[in-house]
Amino acid sequence: MQSAQIGDIAIHYRFAPPKGAAPVIVFINSLGTDFRIWDDVLARLDETAGTLTYDKRGHGLSGIGATPYTIAGHAADLAGLMDHLGISGAIVCGLSVGGQVAQELYFSRPDLVSGLLISNSAAKIGEPDFWRQRIALIAEKGLAATTDGIMERWFSPGFRTPENPAYQLARAMFERQPVEGYLATCEAIAAYDRRADTPAIAVPTAVIVGEHDGSTPPALVGDFAAAIPGAVFSVIEGAGHIPCMETPGPVAEALAALARRVSKGE
Repeated sequence: MQSAQIGDIAIHYRFAPPKGAAPVIVFINSLGTDFRIWDDVLARLDETAGTLTYDKRGHGLSGIGATPYTIAGHAADLAGLMDHLGISGAIVCGLSVGGQVAQELYFSRPDLVSGLLISNSAAKIGEPDFWRQRIALIAEKGLAATTDGIMERWFSPGFRTPENPAYQLARAMFERQPVEGYLATCEAIAAYDRRADTPAIAVPTAVIVGEHDGSTPPALVGDFAAAIPGAVFSVIEGAGHIPCMETPGPVAEALAALARRVSKGE
């Protein structure tokens, strides 16, 4: 098990160094998940690529620390971990709130980022009242009270079947996240809005979204992508909010295409 003390918490991570001049790809998990959501994507990448996955603060095995959180704080955790591992100029891939962390990392530490893959995310997600209502419900009744609704937002109808073991594991992963970390991250999302800064993103960027995404719909994500100069936008058929689990092949293909653009300086 790989771990590092970054600031006030221990971070659980998995790092595979690159071979030769291959890039390092950094993966940031979404709200209510841990770094295992990327496993099927990693299995499809070029074996020379370096990869870093980690459980962000308040998720998986990483520490909870002081709450509530900010997206800037999440980005600082990642920057600290990358500095600890000697990683810079990485391709950074973030899902949902992880996409916001990726954006913030770019704005705060551009030396760490050579390209961005933003999956099912935007510069602003939801309104504060929506997040306050979710926080209040979970604080009173626990994560399991929201599981069915969350799963409808996360996955396509075809994936959400009792016969699908991957779906059953996704439900268990969500319900076993630390409640305090989940709620603190909801607070961070509620407060985050970098829409005015989106046009300043100047590294090669790809933006993807699942056609059945109920959390960050294609129209929202498409508008976000359109504000980034030169961004490549694509909708993944058959996927919901977490395409890295539901349709990992197209996610790996988007990363490979982005890596080619980064290597050519496009």
